[in-house]
Amino acid sequence: MPQYEQNITDTLELNYMPYAMSVIVSRAIPEIDGFKPAHRKLLYTMYKMGLLNGKLTKSANVVGQTMRLNPHGDAAIYDTMVRLTRGHEALLHPFVESKGNFGKHTSRDTAYAAARYTEVKLDGFSAELFAEIDHDTVDMVDNYDSTMKEPSLLPVTFPNILVNPNQGVAVGMATNICSFNLTEICNTTIELIKNENHDILTTLTAPDFPSGAQLIYDADALRNIYETGSGSFRLRAKYRYDKKNSCLEIYEIPYNTTLEAAMDKIVELVKLGKLKEISAIRDETDISGLKLAIDLKRSVDPDALMQKLYKMTPLESSFSCNFNVLVGYSPKVMGVREILTEWIAFRMECIRRATFYDIGKKKEYLHLLQGLRKILLDIDEAIRIIRQTEEAADVVPNLMIGFGIDQVQAEYVADIKLRNLNREYILNKTAETDALAAEIEDLEDLLAKPKRIHKLIIKQLQAISKKYGKPRKTQLLYPDEVVEYSEEEKVEEYAVSFFLSKAGYFKKITPLSLRMGGEQKFKEGDALLSSLEGDNASELLFFTDRHQVYKCKASEFADTKASVLGDFLPQKLGFDEGETPVAMFATRDYAGHLVFFFANGKAVRVPLNAYETKQNRKKLINAYSDASPLVGVYLVREDAEFYLRSSNNRYLLLNSALIPEKVTRNANGVTVLSLKAKNTLDVAEPYQAGTFVKPDGYRVSSIPVAGFLLKEADKKK
Repeated sequence: MPQYEQNITDTLELNYMPYAMSVIVSRAIPEIDGFKPAHRKLLYTMYKMGLLNGKLTKSANVVGQTMRLNPHGDAAIYDTMVRLTRGHEALLHPFVESKGNFGKHTSRDTAYAAARYTEVKLDGFSAELFAEIDHDTVDMVDNYDSTMKEPSLLPVTFPNILVNPNQGVAVGMATNICSFNLTEICNTTIELIKNENHDILTTLTAPDFPSGAQLIYDADALRNIYETGSGSFRLRAKYRYDKKNSCLEIYEIPYNTTLEAAMDKIVELVKLGKLKEISAIRDETDISGLKLAIDLKRSVDPDALMQKLYKMTPLESSFSCNFNVLVGYSPKVMGVREILTEWIAFRMECIRRATFYDIGKKKEYLHLLQGLRKILLDIDEAIRIIRQTEEAADVVPNLMIGFGIDQVQAEYVADIKLRNLNREYILNKTAETDALAAEIEDLEDLLAKPKRIHKLIIKQLQAISKKYGKPRKTQLLYPDEVVEYSEEEKVEEYAVSFFLSKAGYFKKITPLSLRMGGEQKFKEGDALLSSLEGDNASELLFFTDRHQVYKCKASEFADTKASVLGDFLPQKLGFDEGETPVAMFATRDYAGHLVFFFANGKAVRVPLNAYETKQNRKKLINAYSDASPLVGVYLVREDAEFYLRSSNNRYLLLNSALIPEKVTRNANGVTVLSLKAKNTLDVAEPYQAGTFVKPDGYRVSSIPVAGFLLKEADKKK
């Protein structure tokens, strides 16, 4: 069997690229009129069927007729119709009036009835889609088998592209356009026509959805969406609390979720034990509207639970915008300003084309009236010519010769009934000729002046807003009204001991394990740096030689034994390369002070809460001064006494109360031990009673001091 080779790039170019472009241009991405081809074909079919003013007809009838334009099958056509109906509630302004079960946009599992059972017609609002469509406002193209014509676009009289939501997935790209309130869109378009630099955010408050719910208002995020066509915002469900039955009732949900999805997630969390406040959940949706009932256990705060549900379930969701629109058969992501500017240009072209069409028709009629006018000036001569003409075929040529008119005018005159040849008819036609000439002049003036077209568009938008405008459905929730759920992890509380080695190995050991574990194990050359007692709910602070502090919760470490090396902190907490710990502290309330002693004889007292952060940061730089090497750092809850020794054997007992407090973490502090050149503070540690025979001989009431030489009694000791 012969082998054939084909370059894959050639295959992609010849076969895949045409398919991809077909999906992008002819299926998934809407055009400036706000419709995909499937929508447009369906609505135009219904229009031609006379369903704008007619009675309801079976959906199956519409589906069958639409297949003359859309060959993709009855199921796909009916799916398209369902979304456009009033009964499905997926659009702010439905285009199709419906009767029967069309399911609900907010329900994933509620199926709509078959096409043979439901009935439809065009909603009155759809009249705005077909304004003057028979006046050559848009191009008419052949259908798939060239047996009839269909519009390439619909001459919509308002920016439908932004009034109803639109989603689509093509090949390599997608679109997701949120809906806006009709009145706000019309007002914004009007202001944009008047001033191209109009601040859109002042008239277009925020997106508006048919499912209602709440939109968390972020002016900066919305402005970015309006300018770029990309971005996201958050939607939240609306709820009320039935105090009598201890029940939460959710009655509006975000547009991009379903009731079943929310229920499934809540049930899953209840089973996992993460929503212990809920005793039962049920769908109570009925003819009056959506309702998800959640029964609460005793003493549960409904508002706190709702914040938790927002955090953990689809009852709060993010809507990602991608305003991808076909313009001139090319996909383009545009902001609201650019879309409205493009729509205004499109609408102006529709009006120009309709005006040009009307001028042509009126000129044709005026031409007929002008011929009639010549004849009516001498009607007796016209009658004489007709009576003296022997053959009927010669009537028109004889009139043309007798009055100097063309064949079209002569045909029109010849068809006038004898009863119309009276004075009243003659005067009316003469007046009509003058009025028609004035109308043509006015239309030509309109065609020549863009500002007049702008005024006409504004007038149409104002009329649409007044006739079809509705109050906002989606409520705005401003930042100061938003309550975010903060999940506090419940940590088991029990006593533990903490051990830190000089090399950075950390252990958390329970009292029982400590009693049974024997000696602490360290790597060769390593030794204990610090040990302290605390509990499993403590926060740990590890100070390093790079003047940084790393924070973490004790509960993040597993309980271990003395016989193991423990956790290597530089790896677990992400220390900088070569960084080692120099001190460890544990706290739960950040009470007390840290007292730092430096080799240059200075000390500083910093409140521990200077290291507390609301953002739960794991690493703080500039944790202490880098002006001189650190000799020691200690946590004091109340005033404590410290033993200091310098390299020239000067001694001092210093009460921490004498050290001024500094709120800046990396403050240099004050001099407590005056040192001569090349001398340093070598030892600083808490004073142990009995170290000196007469400790008062080393105490001072003010600083700085030079320190004291060792007393004879202490030398002997």
